[in-house]
Amino acid sequence: MRFDPPLEEGRLLRRYKRFLADIETANGEQMTIHCANTGSMLNCMSEGCRVWFSRSNDPKRKLPGSWEIGETPQGRLACINTARANALVEEALRAGLITELAGFTALKREVAYGVENSRADFRLDYPAGPVFVEVKSVTLGFADSDVAAFPDAVTLRGAKHLRELAALARAGVRTVQLYCVNLSGIRAVRAAEEIDPAYAAGLRDAKAAGVEVLAYGAELSPEGIALVRRLEVVM
Repeated sequence: MRFDPPLEEGRLLRRYKRFLADIETANGEQMTIHCANTGSMLNCMSEGCRVWFSRSNDPKRKLPGSWEIGETPQGRLACINTARANALVEEALRAGLITELAGFTALKREVAYGVENSRADFRLDYPAGPVFVEVKSVTLGFADSDVAAFPDAVTLRGAKHLRELAALARAGVRTVQLYCVNLSGIRAVRAAEEIDPAYAAGLRDAKAAGVEVLAYGAELSPEGIALVRRLEVVM
């Protein structure tokens, strides 16, 4: 995924009301931009940290730009825009970079499934049958560890998705929980049991039911983002 034009750099003044961020650009311009991140952004930001943003000239937009990448207090780069995760995964799937899921004949997004009104991020079709894939964007890192964690806040929706995947797996359908780790300097990912013990228990239950748990890490720069390597999943 390339940013065209490349992202502009600034520094964070504050993030507030979840979806708003005040920044100062490199030339001293102060502006409010959109923050497309519904999580807590724990360990992802601090006032004064470097940010990279895309600027829009669309007169219909309320805000002139979007926060894309931030420098964390630990000195890593994190993709703040969680809406990028599915596009990154689709790009990697179509390029055959996620080898465990290579060889599909069709790809569909946002497919209804399950009994709790869920939508799978991807349904991949193979001669042997479909595979349902849920994607989660991971940005929670720690200063003393190269293991990232998910989630950064309690996620009832994430737990629901694990139940839906587990039910399909028990019925003989192949299912995958895929963590898109949008954080540099990471070798593995785990459930953040200290933040959401119910989600961590749900992940263990899902894996026991036959859900495959995968993680892929991204390489980030102001020019672009791409999934480049398989990461370990610590259960």
